[in-house]
Amino acid sequence: MNPWWRAAATDGDPTLWTSQDRSLRERARYDLGYRATTLDDIATAPVGNGLYVVRGPRRVGKSVALKDLIAALCSRHDLSPWQVIYAPGDTFTTRELRRTVALGTDLTRAAPDARRVWVFDEITSIVGWTSEVKSLRDNSNFGEQTVVLTGSSAAYAEEAVRDLGAGRTGGARTPFRLLLPMSFRDHLASIGTDVPLPPVTDPADLQSADAAEAIRTLEPFTEDLDLAWQRYLEAGGFPRAVTEHHREGMTSAEFLTDLAAWLSADIDPAAPRDSVPLLIAELHSRGSSPLNIRDTANRLGLGRDALTSRLNRLVATFAAIWCPQVGDSGRRVAGAQAKLYLADPILAWLGSRLRPGLSQPDFSTLSEAALGTAVARALDAASPGRLTNADTIGYVRTGAGNEVDLAPVPVASPCGDRWTVPVESKWVPSGWRSESRVLEAKYGRGVLATKNITDLSSSVWAVPAPVLALLLG
Repeated sequence: MNPWWRAAATDGDPTLWTSQDRSLRERARYDLGYRATTLDDIATAPVGNGLYVVRGPRRVGKSVALKDLIAALCSRHDLSPWQVIYAPGDTFTTRELRRTVALGTDLTRAAPDARRVWVFDEITSIVGWTSEVKSLRDNSNFGEQTVVLTGSSAAYAEEAVRDLGAGRTGGARTPFRLLLPMSFRDHLASIGTDVPLPPVTDPADLQSADAAEAIRTLEPFTEDLDLAWQRYLEAGGFPRAVTEHHREGMTSAEFLTDLAAWLSADIDPAAPRDSVPLLIAELHSRGSSPLNIRDTANRLGLGRDALTSRLNRLVATFAAIWCPQVGDSGRRVAGAQAKLYLADPILAWLGSRLRPGLSQPDFSTLSEAALGTAVARALDAASPGRLTNADTIGYVRTGAGNEVDLAPVPVASPCGDRWTVPVESKWVPSGWRSESRVLEAKYGRGVLATKNITDLSSSVWAVPAPVLALLLG
């Protein structure tokens, strides 16, 4: 699994393996030019003491990103291919992890010095991996190496920070990272568009002068963006899904089945085959309202505890994001029902595409979930770790019993904590002013995410949902 070693042993081309690598060949079949940038700085950084944990859902391209990283490392003149070690960890035990480190060190003894770049894919599948890596970092020269670890589960994220974050990440900048499906901005860039991409805006600055200028610049492209947003709500951001939808007008049943199989394996592998489409369809139908666990469980023929377990696993695999009720302090309201947003639009289509008789997704609900996810991702980008700790977005109830979809929450900045601009998602082509009254009454400001209306003339702005998504990054 380390073919670049053979090249090093024979003075061959250390990047020749890329033409034969299965992951890279598969990517070539669905390639629109998109490349994740999550590991770019590691590819050019000096090799030495640094540890990085990269998480994200399955099928998003983590393994491909690792192979791109390895190819970049193999092409460096200051690094020998002997210094790059890759291992898939999804079938390992902790004992095998330790043994792999010993074997890898021995097999690469021809390297010119002791520095190594260790790349472990799907390490979060190993029970107890955080404590084992901690021990290796503390008690061997593994603690002086560059180590890149990936996983498809947000479970034990706090343990990873506890075990590895206290001096064991070395000189790593942003050691805990996410690789998620394409944002709407990435989606637009990958399919090619004449729409200018505005600067990314902090969620606390969505009503700033700079944001207003960007919104007005995009106003002539409203109709193009409206159509592109609907395509994004159909295709989502998984690279293969984006390519298939762009080329064929629809994501293939084969890929949707693959996504359903991933979710089934991670959520409840013993459940019937159609349990995932049924679960997803039910969750999407309730996506704009706080989720009543007991009622939903009854609808699905599950016990309350069984459904709660599945929902938590859905979130842990990056397939959904909780949006709890928060108070004016931005803190969760104890005991209140939370909303649940599917984390990528394509997931909402699993039900109707794979299970006869289920309704197609509602675009208004899709738009709200996509914007909620965009805000959550922006908050995590500002303070890495918030998303895996379920500490991003929240909705608020007003004194009149209404709701604001995305309430103000604190976000870190160099000048101290700031508060995000409240956002209400109403995918409407007209009559937006009546919809803005809740925001006006509660906060005296905010952004109403519309279908295609732009109006910045009052304290509550009407901004098309795709424009808002572009601003958020």
